[in-house]
Amino acid sequence: MTTAAQTLAEFATELQYDRIPGDVIERAKACVIDTVGACTYGSTLPWSKIVIGYAEQYGRGGQSTILGTAQKVHAPLAALANGALAHAFEMDCLVQPSAGVHPGASLTAPGLAIAQEVGASGRDFITAVVAGGEVMHRIGDASKQSTEHIGFHAPGVTGAFGGAVIAGRLLKLSKDEMTMALGIAGSLGCGLLEFSKSGGGMVKRLHLGRAAESGVLAATLAKNGFSGPATVLEGKFGYMHVFCHEGDPARLTAGLGESWKLLTLALKRYACHVTSHVPVTAALELQEKHKIQGDDVAAITIEGSEKMFSHHNILEPQDMTMAQYSAPFNVALSFYRNPREPDSFSEAARNDPKIRALCRNVKVVVRKDPVKNNPLASRVTVKLKDGRELTCDLPHFPGMPQQPLNHAQLHEKFTTITKGVLGARAEKVFSDFSAIEKVANMREVI
Repeated sequence: MTTAAQTLAEFATELQYDRIPGDVIERAKACVIDTVGACTYGSTLPWSKIVIGYAEQYGRGGQSTILGTAQKVHAPLAALANGALAHAFEMDCLVQPSAGVHPGASLTAPGLAIAQEVGASGRDFITAVVAGGEVMHRIGDASKQSTEHIGFHAPGVTGAFGGAVIAGRLLKLSKDEMTMALGIAGSLGCGLLEFSKSGGGMVKRLHLGRAAESGVLAATLAKNGFSGPATVLEGKFGYMHVFCHEGDPARLTAGLGESWKLLTLALKRYACHVTSHVPVTAALELQEKHKIQGDDVAAITIEGSEKMFSHHNILEPQDMTMAQYSAPFNVALSFYRNPREPDSFSEAARNDPKIRALCRNVKVVVRKDPVKNNPLASRVTVKLKDGRELTCDLPHFPGMPQQPLNHAQLHEKFTTITKGVLGARAEKVFSDFSAIEKVANMREVI
């Protein structure tokens, strides 16, 4: 009997660039551009510098770039560093509806590392991005979002599979070798959500780095003859039974080559967890429409998903990671600072007495009239000190598949978050990646 891993491996190894629809290619390129920007900004942060230092210490002599720096290291260490940099400040892309995957960090980091190591073309790189994204999305979606219900950070688990596919594709694995790469990756995924409850948030950034590094490890070992179980996904002690508790195995392979999951890509515009993006957008709309400021607000109620209530209702964030994970904090911050500027999310903001006071007066409740198939839909009600109540009910935020960023908006985000590192060079980097399919050797783009 053919296993799910074998079916996914066959799709990933046989996919051809010319068979990929044009809109899927464009979403894949947007994913990569967005991730390069997130990594570049991420390279400036204190926790990122620790990871970069580790990669430089043990990875010198390679061909793979640590984004945002002039350093080149061996591919596994570049994947580790860039995966952590991509997720360093809650700016990397994801998908909607959620499937527990972060395509940017999980695909661009290992893919760029291997593409530069082997001198792959831009066309081969983008084909590998699509292959990895389609496989990883299905693995994540099959969990029906139950992975995080039991305490695992989902992209730390799914990212190892996605990384194994993109790295394996660039290493030209056979179908059988790709199956083994997936089998190996199943033993490498990890990441616990405890950081959201008690601090220690730097480790959240590491989850995506380790997933990217694990993908390179799995693919490289498989190429050299190492094996893993072909039943890694649906077997008795495989992914569906260990990392999920109410999954649907049929989703693992449904619609391969017909339903393109990269079209569900969502690009963030604020440096905070995706559950906060609709409420923050609603808060900004209320401010603009009614000309109100933070000092005018007495209290705020956010009606959102069960997950927002259970995971993101944090009134006293103990570090910056918890703050970015907190829906009350992010909405409170948006009344005092510009959330489109990543520098607004800082320790100074976390310790700002006005932001903290308003944060304590934000109430998160589970929405009684949930929007079908859209758990991000949120209703924000602002009670003003003069007694008025203002409400904004939104289904989407700018960047979701239903309201995607266009090329100009992507360019604006990229230049905003990279200007401190790249300066005038940001234009060339953006242009190079916008035409990545024309690049002969991926070592040339950075």
